[in-house]
Amino acid sequence: MSCFSFTATRDWCYRSIFTKSGLRSTIIDLGDGTVIHCWVPNTRKESKPNLLLIHGFGANAMWQWGDLIPYLVPYFNLYVPDLLFFGDSYTTRPERTESFQAHCLMRVMEAKSVKKMSLVGLSYGGFVGYSMATQFKDAIEKVVICCAGVCLEEKDLEKGLFKVSHIEEAASILLPQTPEKLRELISYSFYKPPRGLPSCLLSDFIQVMCTEFVEEKKDLIRTIPKDRKLSDLPKITQPTLIIWGDQDQVFPVELASRLKRHLGEAAQLVIISNAGHTFIIEKPKETFKHLISFLIDN
Repeated sequence: MSCFSFTATRDWCYRSIFTKSGLRSTIIDLGDGTVIHCWVPNTRKESKPNLLLIHGFGANAMWQWGDLIPYLVPYFNLYVPDLLFFGDSYTTRPERTESFQAHCLMRVMEAKSVKKMSLVGLSYGGFVGYSMATQFKDAIEKVVICCAGVCLEEKDLEKGLFKVSHIEEAASILLPQTPEKLRELISYSFYKPPRGLPSCLLSDFIQVMCTEFVEEKKDLIRTIPKDRKLSDLPKITQPTLIIWGDQDQVFPVELASRLKRHLGEAAQLVIISNAGHTFIIEKPKETFKHLISFLIDN
C-alpha cells in the first residue's frame, strides 16, 4: 500500500490551479532528443499580450508560479514551461548552457505560433530569459529579471560575495538530497523561513522533486559561473524591469544594482522590502503590482 505524500498532493493542487485558470498541459517534442513540457492557454486571445514565465531551480514550474497564475491570467496569454531536466522536460543532447535552454524555449514558442512575447525570468530562469532577449531581439518585447545574478562574475565566488565560496557546495544546497540540506536551502531562500518542518515532510519533498536528473542539474549550475565576466555580457535593448528582495541571500542585492548599471536607462530597478530570494512567494501581491505596472500600464 502506498503512503500518503504531501508533496504529491500539493503538486495536484497546483495542477488544479493551472487547469482552472484556463491553462492546459502540453508536451512539445523538438525532434532532436529534446522534449519540453509547457502549460499553454486553452484559447489564445489576440487582445491579450503573450507572457512567458521561466522558473528557477527548485521544484517544477507549477510550484514556482502557482501563487501568481490566478492574478496574471486575466491580463495575459500565459506560457509556463518546465526547463530542461525539470518537471517533464529533458534532452539527450549534451548542452547545459542557459543559451541552449533559451533556444529550446524559443522553439517551443514558435511551435505554438507565438511570434511576439514578453518574459519574466525567476532566478536561473532570469539567466535563460536574458539569453532569449539577447538571441531573439525581434521576438522579445519586454523583460523582467527577478533575483537573477546575470551580472555575476566567476571571481565573485572567490571574493566572498556569496554565502558559499565553491560551486559544488552551492550545488549540494540547490539540489538537496537530505533534510538538512533542504533546511539550509530554505534558510537561504526565505526572509522569514518556516521553522519546525519535520524531516519526514522534507524527505517526501526530496523524493518527489529532487531525485531526478541530479547530475544534469549539477552541470547546469557548474556552467553558470564558468569563465563568466561582466565585460562579456551583452546589453539587452528591450525595456527591462529588475525586481529583487532586499534580504536575498542567494543572489545578493548588489547584483541587482550591478545589472541596473550595466543596462543603464533601459532598465528599472525595484527592491522589495523584507523579502528574500523567494519574494514571489513571500510578497505575491506586491510582485503582481510591479509586473502589471511595467508590462501593461507602461
